[in-house]
Amino acid sequence: MTVKSQSKVTLRIGTRGSPLALMQTQMFELRLHSVLPGIKTQVVPIKTSGDWIPQQGDQPLPESEGGKALFAKEIQEALLRGQIDLAVHSMKDLEGKLPADLTIPCMLPREDARDAFLSNIAQNIDELPKGSVVGTASIRRQAFVLARRPDLKVVPLRGNVDTRIEKMNSKTVDATLLAVAGLNRLGKSQMIKTAVPIHEMVPCAGQGAVGIECRRGDAQLISVLSQINHDTTYACVACERAVLTTLGAGCRSPVGVHAELHGLKLRIRAQIAAPDGTGMFRDVEIGHLNGYDDLIRIGHEFGRKLKEKAPAGLFG
Repeated sequence: MTVKSQSKVTLRIGTRGSPLALMQTQMFELRLHSVLPGIKTQVVPIKTSGDWIPQQGDQPLPESEGGKALFAKEIQEALLRGQIDLAVHSMKDLEGKLPADLTIPCMLPREDARDAFLSNIAQNIDELPKGSVVGTASIRRQAFVLARRPDLKVVPLRGNVDTRIEKMNSKTVDATLLAVAGLNRLGKSQMIKTAVPIHEMVPCAGQGAVGIECRRGDAQLISVLSQINHDTTYACVACERAVLTTLGAGCRSPVGVHAELHGLKLRIRAQIAAPDGTGMFRDVEIGHLNGYDDLIRIGHEFGRKLKEKAPAGLFG
């Protein structure tokens, strides 16, 4: 795909069709038009396996073949086939290792990475009455809730943001947890009762970040995307993903990883537990950087330390 003649080119942008995914795609289009004012874009909604699996019930995705990659697989396949030119992803939906011919040269500024607690009967997890039902599609959130409150019942809760809020309002569940970033982007921040501090519930790698994926051979497009890349977000998410890669793509244990960069000082947190909340393990790494490569190195080293220090049996 060449972008030399902007007025004659239409960039096809692949994305999931959920309200949040379409909102994030609009955010990207605005930034793209800031560097290519004459470019034409076409949004191509693509239904992923993760979107149609809920029709079969509220089965948790980690028990389905492919795990969280189910929200990206069909979009990446369309990109590889040349049916689209770019893909917009929530970075938390991507596996640690991308297909060999694809790359992510651009990320948008990261939103609030914390998890949001939503409920009509309590202000936070600790205030929920014993036996309350918490709904979540995330095995990480399930594990961390049960580690804190083993007296609660956690059930699978699938669907987009509106669907989950509706099920809470209809008293199917007493509470749920969603990403603060998604609620903010959809203008639903008023639904948040508590934004859970990162040190209490470490987000999944990439939470709050939006990445733009393209083919490795599209050099001119990569050059354009690099102009709108948010360097700090890119660096921190790259570090988080390096941790995941070292832990192993086949790891089904609930893992939270979050990196923060302050100048040349990096703070990276990790939280791991078994799905039933047992074996909870936390660790923090402080690093001082000389350059971008240090982020990747520190991420891999931290991942190796986690495998050595965490309780046996947490990694599959």
